[in-house]
Amino acid sequence: MTPTTTAKKTTLARAAFTAFVLTGALSTQAGAVSLGVKLACASDYYSYCSQHAVGSPAVRQCMRSHGPQLSNRCVSALIAAGEVSKSEVDRKRAMAAKKAASQTASAN
Repeated sequence: MTPTTTAKKTTLARAAFTAFVLTGALSTQAGAVSLGVKLACASDYYSYCSQHAVGSPAVRQCMRSHGPQLSNRCVSALIAAGEVSKSEVDRKRAMAAKKAASQTASAN
């Protein structure tokens, strides 16, 4: 096996294991979180909000507070699942862009 093949298999194995563990943990803690959201948001959850129980009000608040940093894949899954509206996402993105523009302007 080449190093590239081994690395790809290792990456796939890790992803499958993470999905399996996350699915098990989430299904016992909060059945209301869809599998699509679990899979799409796993890395975002671990990056920002893993200190909170999945499906809890605290994790929902944490994910909202990190909204601008969430991956597009996760945001799309959250919209599809009805966890957040597209209009709210658009509003937050516009606010984040406005804030970034004002910070750039004040730095110049």
